[in-house]
Amino acid sequence: MSLEHILLGLLREPASGYALKTVFDERIHYFWAAELSQIYPTLQRLERKGLLRSRREKAKRGAGQRVYHITPAGHRALREWLESDVERGDDRVPYLGKLYLMDELGDARKTLQYLSRLRETFARKKAAIQEIERCWAEDDPTYPDSLSLQMFHVLLALRNGLCMLEARVKWCDESIRRVKARMEKEGGHVRNVSRPALGAHNRGKHRAAAVLDSGGGAQGRPRTR
Repeated sequence: MSLEHILLGLLREPASGYALKTVFDERIHYFWAAELSQIYPTLQRLERKGLLRSRREKAKRGAGQRVYHITPAGHRALREWLESDVERGDDRVPYLGKLYLMDELGDARKTLQYLSRLRETFARKKAAIQEIERCWAEDDPTYPDSLSLQMFHVLLALRNGLCMLEARVKWCDESIRRVKARMEKEGGHVRNVSRPALGAHNRGKHRAAAVLDSGGGAQGRPRTR
């Protein structure tokens, strides 16, 4: 999956780069983010490939804007991608990377603060999606079972985003409880612990070896069953 494919799909209806940025920010932020600095070069690349075409449209005010349209070749590329195998990819999750290494600070209170801020972020995003769904249900009599085919698939993606955020909030709550319990057990004192050397994370030496498989690729990937 790439930004190219997402843009091809969004451009089934003509749009400017700025309008596309609004779609990313307001409609699909729960599964894909993109900045204008990424969007415009990708649009230009797709146009060079013949998958998009563009024209400058006049505006009542200002210099006008360039509007992009998908071409027949772009439709074919989009369909080929949609019909390809399920993509898993190697997800990069910065907030988990930071949490994984936070023992470096040697202070559970900072871990607690970090998790609390993280929960606030997830809860805010969850509330935003819930509001989208609530307004949709109120304004559209076809919601949810009689939606058009296009909007039905939008709903499925929206529900995925909501379920994922609900799970993340629940994980934050569980993690916060665990950190608080550890702090209470240790009397609230900061406790520096020795960290295992990098080699200790290899299979057979790390305590998580029972659930993590480092022999099949990236370190820390869950073992396939």
